[in-house]
Amino acid sequence: MKGIIGKKVGMTQIFDENGAVIPVTVIQAGPCYVTQVRSAERDGYAAVQLGFEETKPKRLTKGQLGHLQRNNLPALRYLREFRLKNGELDVEEGQEITVSNAFAVGDRVDVVGTSKGRGFAGTIKRHNFNRGPKTHGQSDRERAPGSIGATSTPGRVLKGMRMGGRMGNQRVTAQNLEVMVIDDERHLLAVKGSVPGAKGGVVIVKVAGGHKRSRQ
Repeated sequence: MKGIIGKKVGMTQIFDENGAVIPVTVIQAGPCYVTQVRSAERDGYAAVQLGFEETKPKRLTKGQLGHLQRNNLPALRYLREFRLKNGELDVEEGQEITVSNAFAVGDRVDVVGTSKGRGFAGTIKRHNFNRGPKTHGQSDRERAPGSIGATSTPGRVLKGMRMGGRMGNQRVTAQNLEVMVIDDERHLLAVKGSVPGAKGGVVIVKVAGGHKRSRQ
């Protein structure tokens, strides 16, 4: 099973055998439990559903508790599905998934998380626009976006116009990251580079897709 759920701990750095500094993101990955196995014959697609982080039973609905109690699992806070592309199934319901039996050092993974929410942002912060000149009586217009419409043709604002609006708080995938460290005793996973989201945010770590370019 090449996938696991975790929480972002933060960033640090490690040193390789040549003394070079490598920035890494530490993720508390698992332990997770297989809460459900979906098959193409019954559900229309093949997938494995994992549960992560035990919580108080009173925080879940009776339907959620019944779903977990089918396999005598504890109350789990987060449930996520992992699609199976080749249809090969090497896990069964109720099985525990740890970071060591999911990945190995040197594997390439994709990390999915929710980016930090920045609230309402203007065009300079959100789209990297340039500000206008501060001279010639431009008292309060230097950060204005400028004209947004055309003239008589087409006579309206086009869809997709880059303007101010909510920034961040979106599902983001950091692709093709290399696994640098695995600590099975403390359920920690360190990947090279940055991972979307704030500290404590829930992330999904899965095997990297078929990316054309690999990180150097």
